[in-house]
Amino acid sequence: MPNIDRRGFVGAALALGTTPAVAAPGDPVVMTRQGRVRGLREGGLHVFRGVRYGQDTRSRRFRAPVAPEAWQGVIDAVRFGPSCPQRAKQDVTSEDCLFLNIWTPGLGCQAKRPVMLYIHGGAYANGSVVDALNDGRHLAAAGDVVVVTVNHRLNALGYLYLARLDPRFADSGNVGQLDLILALRWVRDNIAAFGGDPANVTVFGQSGGGAKIATMMAMPAAKGVFHRAITMSGQQVTASGPINASRRTAAYLDYLGVQSDALEPLLTMPVERLIEGLGATDPILGGGVYMGPVLDMRWLERHPFWPDAASQGNAIPMMLGNTLNETRAFIDPDGPLVRGLDWGNLADRMAGELRIDLSPEWIVDQYRGHFPDWSAERIFYAATTAGRSWPGQVIEAEARAQANAPTWVYQVDFQSPTQPKRGAPHTMDIALAFGTLDAPGSYTGMGAGARAASEAMMTRFMKFARTGRADWPQYRLDRRATMIFDRVNRVEDDPRGWERALFARAPYIQPGS
Repeated sequence: MPNIDRRGFVGAALALGTTPAVAAPGDPVVMTRQGRVRGLREGGLHVFRGVRYGQDTRSRRFRAPVAPEAWQGVIDAVRFGPSCPQRAKQDVTSEDCLFLNIWTPGLGCQAKRPVMLYIHGGAYANGSVVDALNDGRHLAAAGDVVVVTVNHRLNALGYLYLARLDPRFADSGNVGQLDLILALRWVRDNIAAFGGDPANVTVFGQSGGGAKIATMMAMPAAKGVFHRAITMSGQQVTASGPINASRRTAAYLDYLGVQSDALEPLLTMPVERLIEGLGATDPILGGGVYMGPVLDMRWLERHPFWPDAASQGNAIPMMLGNTLNETRAFIDPDGPLVRGLDWGNLADRMAGELRIDLSPEWIVDQYRGHFPDWSAERIFYAATTAGRSWPGQVIEAEARAQANAPTWVYQVDFQSPTQPKRGAPHTMDIALAFGTLDAPGSYTGMGAGARAASEAMMTRFMKFARTGRADWPQYRLDRRATMIFDRVNRVEDDPRGWERALFARAPYIQPGS
């Protein structure tokens, strides 16, 4: 890896420029198994956007994806492909969304650079790698790695469970996962021509992206298509059970006015209407209907991390991380749950945000006794993070430690200088890991502290991708060594250990199970 000083680490990458609209003579052309694609030269990189890895899914709703057909001539890969239709705002959406993007320092089968494939967050319902936070140019330029980002089917298009209703849809409930596996197979078969090593593929993903990775680690169809894993504030201890998934399907169909024994309208209904159906009330959780991977005994035969870590995944080196103040991203510091917060209403206001069923009054008493100087607001965010967003990562790390699987844990403590009330919130680690500090949606700012935290995180992610090892001690139950990413980075043993033990007194119920 080239030596890059702290001042120039992110700044040099930011100077790589913006995306030209069209390819030009002399731009890179690569032969894939399906045909030739033409990308762009951007700074010192070769960039390919909108490379098709799967056929148009509009004629294959709720079915497993299929690899692209071969083509003649050269296809330009200079613009991002569409994002999957969803309730969140995206500029361009289409069911024809099976596209990936590549940033590489150089082409040719002899280079054999580590490959880092990113899977976006947004749970299983929303999101896209078109987001500027996910731009791969900084990682590729700084670390001599090939960066790939992937879009895939989401929400009902990727996870509506119809298998118990109609044998035509035997794969439904997990086709979003199958899209990702198809993308990884495309990488296995083609990435060498882009300068990557198909035998050294690291998947990394934030929030829902990390959950999708944890799920693939228990899917036999994903065995061998990636070799290291990094999950960033994203865990999947248990998948949806088929009975609860069926209840959610029933609520969704009822909202759309579709009979469970006559599903044909789902195949011709405008996609906009399918997305409107996500407004159905979830019969288990309340709110909008949840859809995610299903324990269907076809593609997913066991829960990813229950009752233990899936043995398939234990052979894969894994890095797991969370941020210190996860819920400061979800719960507005100026919103109704926090405005007017005091000792009299703290327990009631936190109760609905917990995913571990302990008495909120007892939790408040424990925190006040252990941290007598903390304010009601600080306890609110600490308890909702430790009792909602963090437990899944703890369970996964502990399960892997018990199996003696190669595991490293980090925590992002870097506090937002641009939105101080948010602290170190969910999504903070995206900009730090990609070096996209100036992208819309970044909490980091561009100061020296942000650059130091980003350099540390990028360097360690790239080293892990290259070697399969981190440069701090593995996570073991006798120490629980954790890398803290901050203005000054350090290793601590069992940070937040008191909170970990407090919430271990009751089981964690994965939302969507």
